[in-house]
Amino acid sequence: YRLLGHDRMALFSFIHSLNTTFGTSIFEPVAETLANIKFQFAQKQYIVGDVISEQAQSEIQIIMNNLTVGKNPNKDEEIERIRKVCKKGRMNRLKTVKVDLFVQSPDGTVHLFDLKTAKPNISNFKDFKRTLLEWVAIFLAQKPDAKVNSYIAIPYNPYEPKPYERWTLKGMLDLNKEPKVAEEFWDFLGNNGAYSELLSCFERVGIELRPEIDEYFQKFK
Repeated sequence: YRLLGHDRMALFSFIHSLNTTFGTSIFEPVAETLANIKFQFAQKQYIVGDVISEQAQSEIQIIMNNLTVGKNPNKDEEIERIRKVCKKGRMNRLKTVKVDLFVQSPDGTVHLFDLKTAKPNISNFKDFKRTLLEWVAIFLAQKPDAKVNSYIAIPYNPYEPKPYERWTLKGMLDLNKEPKVAEEFWDFLGNNGAYSELLSCFERVGIELRPEIDEYFQKFK
């Protein structure tokens, strides 16, 4: 406060809170709506289940240990390793986070998305990766032969027009399979051009609400 002043800190806090609420109040509903047009089924805040096999938990831990010491992630291989043990051993209850967006293709393929902020905290990537693997294990415990994928979705690219710095995701995530950033995510849900059309929508709303936004920001001066 002493360095920047109360007005700038209040403005920063407002924008930060807006950025946080965009996930649940805008990105998730828009993603669900778009996906329901193209896909067979889509639902935000989906409960994937709460039962996982003991051996699947052990296999996930082995995968995590290997990644921690530098093994390159390979999502297809990881899913098949989990599939082999998805019904083996005792079935344990596991409370996991809800899937931000569940999407099912007409061919039955399931896509599980975890929506993150544009610059996720790198220190949390172990937790993100474990969640993605646990979702797969929980889903396969119910449908062992299912085609299932899990992803980290980053709704927009803060480095635009430069490409997203994907190296920040390296180590835990299979960069070819798991992250879907900005255009990759929205165009996957709504076909080519969906992302640029969304940006245009945000711009048009911004222009329409400019007087209201300017009036609101006056109190921070």
